[in-house]
Amino acid sequence: MGNKILYRIRVYGFVQGVGFRWNAAREARRIGIAGHVRNMPDGSVYIEAEGSREQLEKFTEWCREGPGYVESVETESSVPVNYRDFKIIH
Repeated sequence: MGNKILYRIRVYGFVQGVGFRWNAAREARRIGIAGHVRNMPDGSVYIEAEGSREQLEKFTEWCREGPGYVESVETESSVPVNYRDFKIIH
C-alpha cells in the first residue's frame, strides 16, 4: 500500500441525517482505508482516514461529492495511528 498517512477531514454543509457517515464508511472500506467517521455538534462530519496518499486523495474526492449537500471539505495530514478498520462513531 506504500507509506501510510492519516488525513483529518472535516466535511461542511448539509451532511447529517442524509446517510453521509454510513456511505463514507462503505466507501472507505471499498478503497481500503482505516479510521472512523462521526457527526460533530456544529453540523459537520469529522473523519480520520488512514491509508496511502493515493487512497486518501480518492476518498477526499468522494467526500466532496458525498450524499447531502457538501459546501466544503478541509483536510489536514498527520502521522498515522495504525487503525485496523473503519468505524462509524455514534
